[in-house]
Amino acid sequence: MLHLLAESLVATASTMSIVFIMLFLTGLMNELGLFYKISYLAKPLISFSHLPAVSASTFVVSLGSALAANTMIARMKDEGSLTERQAFFCAIMNSVPVYFRELFTYHLAFVVPVLGLFAGGIYAIVALSTGIIKLFIVVILGRAYLPEGSDASKDADIPENKTTIFQAVLRSLHGQGRLFLRISSLFFIMTFLVLYLSEKGILQSINALPIAQIFRVPPETIVPLTIYVASPKAGITLLGPMISNGSISEVKALIVLMLGSMFMLPFYSIRSLMPNYTSVFGVRLGLSLVVISTGISVLVRLLVLIVLMVLAG
Repeated sequence: MLHLLAESLVATASTMSIVFIMLFLTGLMNELGLFYKISYLAKPLISFSHLPAVSASTFVVSLGSALAANTMIARMKDEGSLTERQAFFCAIMNSVPVYFRELFTYHLAFVVPVLGLFAGGIYAIVALSTGIIKLFIVVILGRAYLPEGSDASKDADIPENKTTIFQAVLRSLHGQGRLFLRISSLFFIMTFLVLYLSEKGILQSINALPIAQIFRVPPETIVPLTIYVASPKAGITLLGPMISNGSISEVKALIVLMLGSMFMLPFYSIRSLMPNYTSVFGVRLGLSLVVISTGISVLVRLLVLIVLMVLAG
């Protein structure tokens, strides 16, 4: 038990040091009014979605760091500037840019060269479509459930900012302090819980074979499927040569990728997303975001898997 506490503390200290820097910098930039100047890049999309004006800034920030963007949203919510519903939609919107970033940093750089243009391209399109679907969901639900008064296009012109850097530093430290303490404590608790479940073998005791049997996937896909669930990059690296030498077809390789993703994503969410979202937004809102976001990702892959199973005969 002590070693789990120590490991959780080390993980928390490592992650939270970055969080503190990002919190401070985003708070400083917000106090200096810098986000107002770049928010116009996303303002048409935010305006159409009826999202609050701050989400234009956080959407741009999320291109670099979704965590930094979400901490901005959480602070606005704590201050009463955003309702819980607005914070929820803003957080979902902040999860979209990572799909476009990974298209270049992961899929085009690694997946397509390893799997080939067809299998790798389809895999990349599926991943990108998840982000696009999330974007459409936010736009549709935002227009349906958020008041038009929160439309970003109705904002006034950028106010003249006369805050000095010293004042901005003090305000940033003061404004982000309570939020940082809450994030750190919840992150430590959730990290410890995940490590405890892993040590007890609860997470590892579940394997992909029952799901594979339900979908009646080809026997030759079981090994790469199991490897993919354990490590997506390792699974993709194994599938590449199998496709090249003809031991597995591209359609069957995509079946492995879709089924493996369906199984892997919930556990990735438990290990990574849950500590991050619950520490920033609190347990109730954080878990809702994890469930919805993961559910959309899994559903997209399930639909693609059904199509592939039909094609495979």
